[in-house]
Amino acid sequence: MDRTIEAVLFDRDGTLVRDVPYNGDPARVEPMPGAREAIMDLRAHGLRTGVVSNQSGIGRGLLTEGQVRAVNARVEELLGRFGTWQICPHHPDDGCACRKPAPGLVFAACEALGVSPERTVVVGDIEADVVAARNAGATSVLIPTEVTRPDEVERAPRTAADLRAAVGMIL
Repeated sequence: MDRTIEAVLFDRDGTLVRDVPYNGDPARVEPMPGAREAIMDLRAHGLRTGVVSNQSGIGRGLLTEGQVRAVNARVEELLGRFGTWQICPHHPDDGCACRKPAPGLVFAACEALGVSPERTVVVGDIEADVVAARNAGATSVLIPTEVTRPDEVERAPRTAADLRAAVGMIL
């Protein structure tokens, strides 16, 4: 990385945990391989961590905010406590300022963590994560998964094979 990093923000589904569409069941939370170790490594180096996640299932009426909070609590049981959780509950058609690729979640997370976006890395699995980072002035790392389109990978300024590799790039 070309600047001093103070915080790392993660997309939740497909990045920290396996993507279960519209998951409202904490029992279905499964960390991505190496996630706990990667997060612990960042924390051991003094970096702040947070989560920025679109949860349109709330706006679609498929999930409640309580279900999302329960899933997030399970993520923290498995991966440790995050300094902030910023969630966009809106439907994609709502035109909010927080839904990635808009930068609202990144700005809110940086404010909550007391860091500037310029000293923040956003790690995610789709182009919306990369663009949200860019729109906020943060750095991004894309970890391609089966849902990441090839053209998204081509456009990403930085890619990593998995969370461990992404953390290696950040540190």
